[in-house]
Amino acid sequence: MLDKEKSSIWIDASIVTVWRAITEEQLLSQWYSQDSTWDIPKLEAGAEIIFTLLPNEHNQLSENLPMVLTIKNITPNREFSFYLGNEETLIAIFIEEEQNGTKVTFNSSGYEASLANLKTLVERNDTL
Repeated sequence: MLDKEKSSIWIDASIVTVWRAITEEQLLSQWYSQDSTWDIPKLEAGAEIIFTLLPNEHNQLSENLPMVLTIKNITPNREFSFYLGNEETLIAIFIEEEQNGTKVTFNSSGYEASLANLKTLVERNDTL
């Protein structure tokens, strides 16, 4: 099995603020595949999430693509992970306090644009 590269970013915000941004539906929609929608009825392991990916400049979609994701782990202020269909598709987001801010890490590469959006959202919004 190959060791996957990871995507990380440091954010000038508290871990509690970043946790809200990665687990609350309306905030997720503002940084992760912007304008796509999230429906998270229960924030607990085994619960299902409906993520609807909307067509944008980063994908080849011509119409909305709803996906049912399953939450694998939810550890407040530490980890939020979910998968589509089977655990081989696991997306894990880890957060940790670092240098008076918060380091956010995805378990694989390719999330740099989303992480940049998250950083901008959190650092420019005093109301989170």
